[in-house]
Amino acid sequence: MTYSIILQACVDSYRHRNLSAHDRWCNATWDMVLCWPPTPAGESAQLPCPPHRGVDPSKYVYKHCDASGRWAGKSPGDFTLPQGWTNYTVCFYEEIQKLMNDLYKRSEEDAQSKLDIAHGTRIMEMVGLSLSLTSLCISLAIFFYFRSLKNNRTRIHRNLFVAMVIQVMIRLVLYIDQAITRGNISGNENANTNSSWQGIDNTPVLCEASYVLLEYARTAMFMWMFIEGLYLHNKITVTVFQHRFYYSVYHAVGWGVPILMTAAWAAVTATHFGNSRCWWGYNFTAYFWILEGPRLSVISLNMIFLLNIIRVLVTKLRQSNSSEALQVRKAVKAAIVLLPLLGITNVLNMIATPLSRSVVEFGLWSYATHFLTSFQGFFIALLYCFLNGEVRAAVRKYVDNYLLHRSAGVRRGSGLSSVFLTTVTDLPRDSHGRTRNLCSCLRGNQSPTHGSYL
Repeated sequence: MTYSIILQACVDSYRHRNLSAHDRWCNATWDMVLCWPPTPAGESAQLPCPPHRGVDPSKYVYKHCDASGRWAGKSPGDFTLPQGWTNYTVCFYEEIQKLMNDLYKRSEEDAQSKLDIAHGTRIMEMVGLSLSLTSLCISLAIFFYFRSLKNNRTRIHRNLFVAMVIQVMIRLVLYIDQAITRGNISGNENANTNSSWQGIDNTPVLCEASYVLLEYARTAMFMWMFIEGLYLHNKITVTVFQHRFYYSVYHAVGWGVPILMTAAWAAVTATHFGNSRCWWGYNFTAYFWILEGPRLSVISLNMIFLLNIIRVLVTKLRQSNSSEALQVRKAVKAAIVLLPLLGITNVLNMIATPLSRSVVEFGLWSYATHFLTSFQGFFIALLYCFLNGEVRAAVRKYVDNYLLHRSAGVRRGSGLSSVFLTTVTDLPRDSHGRTRNLCSCLRGNQSPTHGSYL
């Protein structure tokens, strides 16, 4: 539906409104968002804010009709656009208004550059999430298939990988859905109101449920990262726990506690946003710290675990009389390997977005943060599955056994075939070149009887 058709429909909807008592008025118009009624000159029209993302539908937006009978523009005396200018900023929630103010603090060109960076990081995110999803699924298949890998450590790994897979899948679905929806919007001037692809963001309940499940999976991922750090720390530093494995407690903490946290956050957020579509911008509200606070605590505790693990490692290396360079190298290697597993790399994602800073600072933060979070699953699968010695040994043994059985089967099949062919070609033949009956051949020198020839 084109702009002119929508505009005509808007004008027709107010055709019966009588403004004969006024000398001048602004005609009904559509400003690409709302259909505004004809308004007397010098007055302002009022309409409820549209039910878009991040908008509070309980608020009202105003549009002023100039004394000359034309819709007022952004600045006094500006009548460039026939539909005038509407300030929809007042419709947004306070958190979104602050976000927009920070984005456009310097200039519109600066804001556009930051939006281009955000678009580029989204593409990088989708690549990283796809790679993470593939590697995590392969890792889970390996952990579940090989019985030799079913130990306490891999049981924790499996739960962490499952939580990460759920989170990555939901995020990918949302990103792909948004890309398709915005693709329709870019090609259709009225896609917001008449799009063949409605999208998850525009579907009530489904959108909110998707983000609730996403935040639950993220919280569960952090809880299992905490369990990874706790188990590893106790295994290395606290000998009294080495022969105990509290899997039921771990399971309750990893999957049960996030349910309570997510339910509390969802209830408060639903009350705050009311009828607003899809809770857009919920991660900028103060209520989001119901989830982010415990996650930050997990990262802090895992950082303490990591430092203590490195301390114990360095102490043991010194006792083994190894060189100082070797000690440092092993300690640094252990720290780097454990960073993604313990979730410490996620701390950048909890830092406030530097929208008001320069484009370079915003770009560095954006690419670094989203690279670490989107490729995190791939790094964890690489370090704790694909490069793990036990996993590689189990897979190598399986492949060797498979190739051995296959080659043995081929050799047996080839031998039987060659014996059969040799036997057939060496069978005695009569004067006419016909092969004698096999039974008569086996009877040795006995003279064949009548009918013994083939």
